[in-house]
Amino acid sequence: MPTLLLCSATDDLSDLHTLFRNEAARRMPGLQVRLWPDMPDPADVEAVAGWYPPAGLMQTLPNLRLASSIAAGVDHVLGPAQPRPEVPVCRIVDPGLAAGMAEYVLWAVLYYHRALDQAQQQQTQQVWKMPVQKAAHQTHVGLMGLGALGSHLSQVLRAQGFVVSGWSRSAHAIDGVTTYAGPEALEPFLQAPDVLVCLLPLTDATRGILNRKLFDTLKPGAALVHCGRGEHLVVDDLLQALDQGPLRGAVLDVFAQEPLPASSPLWTHPRVVVTPHMASGAQPEVIVGQILDNLQRVRSGQPALNTVDRSAGY
Repeated sequence: MPTLLLCSATDDLSDLHTLFRNEAARRMPGLQVRLWPDMPDPADVEAVAGWYPPAGLMQTLPNLRLASSIAAGVDHVLGPAQPRPEVPVCRIVDPGLAAGMAEYVLWAVLYYHRALDQAQQQQTQQVWKMPVQKAAHQTHVGLMGLGALGSHLSQVLRAQGFVVSGWSRSAHAIDGVTTYAGPEALEPFLQAPDVLVCLLPLTDATRGILNRKLFDTLKPGAALVHCGRGEHLVVDDLLQALDQGPLRGAVLDVFAQEPLPASSPLWTHPRVVVTPHMASGAQPEVIVGQILDNLQRVRSGQPALNTVDRSAGY
């Protein structure tokens, strides 16, 4: 029986499985939806939807026609997990993702702009002292990544009065934002921000990009807000930059290993805020609808929507 296989080696997708089954019964009655590791006959699997699917699984599915992330990111579907070259790999595009990300990053920028990090540290010492307050135009926010999320975020931050610049792999022109492009422009870009926000996709070129060299290039007292991918960050370099300078603090939402292990020093560092990969996420109804739409498209010979360039990694 034709099957859509929902799978993750890291997360419980039971609730999403129920939604997929209900929607598939309504829209595609001949399609069964299975939740890994409850495997059907491999020859029955037409589509795989997942988050960190088990490495090698998709190569064992001879009739696979579609592979989809259940989020905007696709790095976890590539690498050892990726299907045969002819199988389209897709991501989820949800306008609500940009709005959610903007809310999270705006909160994190305000956390440093309004010196709430300082007030929080003072509270642990029972110190009553008003931190110095600045106008928004006195805080410069630098965005690493100017795709759909970064471009939207730049305008949200500008509307609040912040100075905004951005850096990306390829050139972008955004009203009111000073933009930089390419590896040679990274160092000049890093010298101005008071708050650096990482929204980059994970590629071979960006893996480990948040390292000691980058932190040393920032102005003294700059802060990091990291919402990209966990593998961007070299944790030991971050801890060294926090303890020895020049970094003021870090808000971290993504980690190379999730959940973050209890033994990680990030949990207890006084100038690190840890959040559980909550900055933004696609709505379940959007995920299910887009993946079923794409399966119907490939069945009818149409190209899938929101496919990714495997060579670029996004």
